[in-house]
Amino acid sequence: MLNFWKSYVVILLLCLGLLAFADDVKHTNNWAVLVCTSRFWFNYRHMANVLSMYRTVKRLGIPDSQIILMLSDDVACNSRNLFCGSVFNNQDHAIDLYGDSVEVDYRGYEVTVENFIRLLTDRWSEDQPKSKRLLTDENSNIFIYMTGHGGDDFLKFQDAEEIASEDIADAFEQMYEKKRYNEIFFMVDTCQANTMYSKFYSPNILAVGSSELDESSYSHHSDVEIGVAVIDRFTYYSLEFLEQIEKNSTATLQDLFDYYTFEKVHSHVGVKTDLYQRNPRHVLITDFFANVQNVQADKRSEENIEESKYSNDVLTNNVLNLAAERESDENKTDVRESYNNSANHFIKTHKLNNAITDDFSISYKTRIFAMSVVLSLFACVYLTKGVKAPTTKQQLFYI
Repeated sequence: MLNFWKSYVVILLLCLGLLAFADDVKHTNNWAVLVCTSRFWFNYRHMANVLSMYRTVKRLGIPDSQIILMLSDDVACNSRNLFCGSVFNNQDHAIDLYGDSVEVDYRGYEVTVENFIRLLTDRWSEDQPKSKRLLTDENSNIFIYMTGHGGDDFLKFQDAEEIASEDIADAFEQMYEKKRYNEIFFMVDTCQANTMYSKFYSPNILAVGSSELDESSYSHHSDVEIGVAVIDRFTYYSLEFLEQIEKNSTATLQDLFDYYTFEKVHSHVGVKTDLYQRNPRHVLITDFFANVQNVQADKRSEENIEESKYSNDVLTNNVLNLAAERESDENKTDVRESYNNSANHFIKTHKLNNAITDDFSISYKTRIFAMSVVLSLFACVYLTKGVKAPTTKQQLFYI
């Protein structure tokens, strides 16, 4: 009875291990959606905010093919910019955020509420380029960062339209129903930012905002040469923390949340965790901000093995059929020649007998040829498996 319970416990532990492995392979790829909704030169800091996040996720390994960058204005080429073609987030101008490797997917008037919702839900016409689509699946973790001017339950798009928290919530629900994500980390830097996730109701969504209701989100510092503020406080301290992160870092999202203080941000950062299944203390920063290489087993592997076996059988049968057809064609040719070259009945009979004898010899040689091909195939299989091929006649016989 004791042995039975020991066996039961071992089996139970194995099952739990398999379940844990199954949970791990649910996450196989990371995507980032980075959105600046503000226009005009005096909103320089919002462009710098989103370009800073873009640089961070690229540094940690997420490729451009899995980053959607939306910039509502191009301050790098603005006539007021003393540093033409460059964008900086610090007054020391140490890092050019624009550089040569920035790939903007939506620019200027392409950055609209409609296009943002279509991007999340993948409701496009057939001619929409794949490079401008969010091609996620049920194994994708998505980091969504938004910055601009906002208020109670809304965020402005280019001072022309607004997106409400209900709109984003409904878009996330469509994504969940269509199995377009595994987990979402939503980050928003705007005034009254925490209201932007107040209406979320879909599972596996973690959200963080820079400020509470009726609270502003402040800029960090200005640049005298540029003439405007170059970055917001919430984003500045987010980057300060993320600059310490490498691809193999063990830092968690809770470490990031603990890094925000009122003394630094000058507003109350909010975090929404009630829809999220995991504890942020156990969620690595790299689960959203870096590239991952988890591999999911292909469910069709067994089918591929069966197809491979079937292909080998077909190959063997084809070799035998080819040999039989060759034998049949040679028989017909020899019989036809024996009849055409005969001069009389005796000679016909004699040559026909010779032809039959030759046919037997050819048939025998053909069978030997076919068997040699088949044995060669088996030898190849043994060699590929690391087994030494048979060399003696006795070994060949026992195969």
